[in-house]
Amino acid sequence: MIYPLNFEQKTGFDRIRDMVSIQCFTELGRRKVAEAAFSSDWEMVEQSLSQTHEMHTILQMESGFPDAGYVDVSDTLQKLHIEGAHIEVTELAALAQALDTVKSIVTFFKKDRSGASFARAYPYLQALAAGVTVYPEISRRIGTIIDKHGAVRDNASPELQQVRHAIRDKESQVVRRMNAIMRHAQTEGIADNDATVAIRDGRMVIPVSAANKRKLKGLIYDESATGKTVFIEPIETVELNNEIKELHYAEQREIIKILRAFTDFLRPYLPDVKHAAGFLGEIDFIRAKAVTAIGMAAVKPLLSRAPHIDLQDARHPLLEQALKKDGKSIVPLDLQLTADRHILLISGPNAGGKSVCLKTVGLLQYMLQCGFLIPASENSEMGLFDRIFIDIGDEQSIENDLSTYSSHLLNMKYFLRHADARTLVLIDEFGTGTEPAAGGAIAEAVLIRLLERRAFGVITTHYTNLKYYAAGAPGIVNGAMLFDVHHIQPMFRLETGTPGNSFAFELARKTGLPEDVVRLAETKVGEDYVNIEQQLRSIARDKRYWEEKRIKIKIADKRLEDVTAKYEAELTEIQTLRKTIIKEAKDEARQILDDANKRIERTVCEIKEAQAEKERTKAARQQVELLKNEMAREAQAEIDARIARKIEQLKQRQERRAQRTPADAAQTAEPTTDRRPPAVGDSVRLKGQAGVGEITALDGAKAAVVFGHMRVNVHIDKLEKI
Repeated sequence: MIYPLNFEQKTGFDRIRDMVSIQCFTELGRRKVAEAAFSSDWEMVEQSLSQTHEMHTILQMESGFPDAGYVDVSDTLQKLHIEGAHIEVTELAALAQALDTVKSIVTFFKKDRSGASFARAYPYLQALAAGVTVYPEISRRIGTIIDKHGAVRDNASPELQQVRHAIRDKESQVVRRMNAIMRHAQTEGIADNDATVAIRDGRMVIPVSAANKRKLKGLIYDESATGKTVFIEPIETVELNNEIKELHYAEQREIIKILRAFTDFLRPYLPDVKHAAGFLGEIDFIRAKAVTAIGMAAVKPLLSRAPHIDLQDARHPLLEQALKKDGKSIVPLDLQLTADRHILLISGPNAGGKSVCLKTVGLLQYMLQCGFLIPASENSEMGLFDRIFIDIGDEQSIENDLSTYSSHLLNMKYFLRHADARTLVLIDEFGTGTEPAAGGAIAEAVLIRLLERRAFGVITTHYTNLKYYAAGAPGIVNGAMLFDVHHIQPMFRLETGTPGNSFAFELARKTGLPEDVVRLAETKVGEDYVNIEQQLRSIARDKRYWEEKRIKIKIADKRLEDVTAKYEAELTEIQTLRKTIIKEAKDEARQILDDANKRIERTVCEIKEAQAEKERTKAARQQVELLKNEMAREAQAEIDARIARKIEQLKQRQERRAQRTPADAAQTAEPTTDRRPPAVGDSVRLKGQAGVGEITALDGAKAAVVFGHMRVNVHIDKLEKI
């Protein structure tokens, strides 16, 4: 359910339809664009999104997919159900083109490009194409009737071939006779020397001057606009032309006979052919959505059944398109609505982007549930809602005697009657249009009821009472559109967790309102309001400060992880190297020992041959054993030396990195508490708070502390030094 009826105009979806419709080749595809409707059926939405996503991938990654030949023949096929009706030649050519395109698409999905991986890549479109039956005999029969230019072939039937042969023969006779008459007329001075045979209504005629029209026997067929030239069909060719005309009638009768015969042949196949034509229109519609999605860098987000919104890097497609024309870039939107935090209350300065945030959420959610890809990050996750309600803009109605505020109240009445846990409510400038105190009270009451119904919502407001209520009510979260205080300009970035500041006085100063008027307004609104605004600015500034700190810490952690991973990789390399060295050393030692054993054997042989004494043999063996031990010690020493060199290199790298570590640590260090008594100039913070201020004066147990633009007097016991 969508409310109100002009929801698409309010969100801009009607212009998205136009963008897609322009990309369609066929009228059937354009009708499907117009018929695309909001759905909360998960299977239907998933199928539509997946088909478009697959086509998006095909257009960007695949080759060979047909990008022409999309012809709508649905009306022609519908006409053929009438008994006695037959297909025309132009319709036959269109049918041939459509069937060829359908065949190419079906073949594309049946062709085994890369085995199972291709089959898994486009399952939804392959399932769509699997239900289409292509009859080659139909295309073959069409090919025997018309050529590639859409003209009926001479040999479409023996009778047609005979008739056309007779026509050409008669036309040749007429040409020869007309040329002869023209030459005679020119010789006699009846026709000008530069005159040529002309054609009028398919009949060959000779142009002569009006003064000579009685000198050439024949029928006056036409005359020029001035009346000075008449066109005469010579009497000798009248009969031949009449015969040619009769042959043309016979030709048309034979062509109709051929077309009727083909129509009778086609009628049994009409259900399957109509299905193929509908498939071509569906593919045209899906292709148009994919082309539009490519143009706006749209994607298919993660889709879940439960209602929730997790938009990352979301962009309003129409706003992004307008900014591109001016050479500007859009600021992406990150926004989350969950079951625990299902209403977002956005506040902030005028022209800061609150309404754009609200419209972006409404448009993208509606696009999604109509089966269109959305311009956001692929990491976005979207659920489905049964109802989307929007209250935005001026709904003043003179005919119904409704003021702007009355129309808002009627919308709130409708919302409260129909909203539930599967409803998304979008309200812009909540509560405005009447006296602020009463408007704020009514808005808060409506907000409480929407919260009780667990409806999801994005609401924009300037009312302080709503910000206070949202700060303490479970289920609602404050959001602020950030503002650059130094340059007095909006940043168009949403930040959740804190309420926004209207920056009314700053904007008034920037627009040039006299300073005395602004100061008078500040006194009128009261010191409490000004202090609240200052505290909101201080909170926002502190939050940005700690956010920057958090980012620096995150970067430092990432750097530490990279260094740790590198050390682990180097350690693994050392262990692998040590094993390799030991293996090589062992192999080398084994070779040395083998050589030594050979030497021993030779020595033993020499001893035996010399018949040496026993003591001499023993001495020789001891000498060989000493040689083996010496070789083993040298091999082990080489292994130890290589490992020691590698470890020394790692130690030197660690020492070089350690010299840089203190500077990195200083960048990410957190403030620590100083136990010494506070003094003027010290940085302090309130116990339990994050904001940091500076002591400007001490008066006994009291201290004057400046937090941002705010100066406060507090007891020393409530402070802690930083």
